[in-house]
Amino acid sequence: MMKTVKAAFAALALLATPALAEEADKLVTVVTSPDAQTQLMSMVLTMQAVQMGRDVQILLCGPGGDIALKAAPESATAGQPPKGMSPQGLLQAAIKNGAKANVCAIYLPGKGATPDVLIDGVGVAAPPAMAGAMLGEDTVVWSF
Repeated sequence: MMKTVKAAFAALALLATPALAEEADKLVTVVTSPDAQTQLMSMVLTMQAVQMGRDVQILLCGPGGDIALKAAPESATAGQPPKGMSPQGLLQAAIKNGAKANVCAIYLPGKGATPDVLIDGVGVAAPPAMAGAMLGEDTVVWSF
């Protein structure tokens, strides 16, 4: 019985290896967390993907959208240890390096605001285009 179980695990490992070896060309990072540390880590990892040459889109919804505001809460702009980076600062760096960033389509209407409250480089997501990006065969979606 133990031999059969070991053989089954070995077969599964061999089948899974090609899937693990393939790298996605595209990344969609979805940020909804109100937690500043989670927001920062989402941007740290997203920036790593940008630096690795991936096609990156960032979707900011709910409290996650606040990091894209010109008048963002201090939690989005204050530097955090260990390197003094902020979620908004890394968002801006990712955009500068080629990432596309948007707030959810319902974010601004929910705040009673217009796109002019957003920092440069951040737009408003079009639901059909974002759904298409998230469903792409060679796309990975990270959610924070």
